Amino acid sequence: MAERLLPTPSHTIGPFYGHALPFPGGAEVAPQGHSDAITLHGYVFDGAGTPIPDALLDFWQAAPDGSLRGAPGSMRRDPSTGGFVGRNGVDFTGYGRVPTDADGHYALHTLPPGNTGLPYISVCVFARGLTHHLFTRAYLADGADPLLDSLPAERRATLIAAEGTNRTYRFDIRLQGEGETVFLEFQ
Repeated sequence: MAERLLPTPSHTIGPFYGHALPFPGGAEVAPQGHSDAITLHGYVFDGAGTPIPDALLDFWQAAPDGSLRGAPGSMRRDPSTGGFVGRNGVDFTGYGRVPTDADGHYALHTLPPGNTGLPYISVCVFARGLTHHLFTRAYLADGADPLLDSLPAERRATLIAAEGTNRTYRFDIRLQGEGETVFLEFQ
């Protein structure tokens, strides 16, 4: 029986960025206790349909009023130690960073985006095996939209979060294979 070899940094990305990039309160984009807060949550799956326990997701969005300029302070630092102290818990910054847990699940607590057209939250995926991050969108509603209208129905569905109870939306990300999420290319 062949000896199992462990991956080295040149073979994987995921386990290494988990130590430095997440920050306290990264999932808490909405000000604490805000009555309009929503939760976007889901799983990140690999090509075999296995949840990825060490992915990292960046989220950014328009504020509820449609503005794109969030308050500064997503990653405040302690002036003494230089370490992260998290958000101030009051201002809406429009940016979040969330790692997946041991089951491949993530949850982002934010406010409904007020962008023109259909409401969506932009997502950037970092995961093991990816040498380049991937961009996608989580639409919180279905309807007329230039990007969605350009896709066949089955591909379109991969960009639409399913509305649940208690102001929750489920958005699973599939990196490849059947039901692969549509990823965007920016030039």
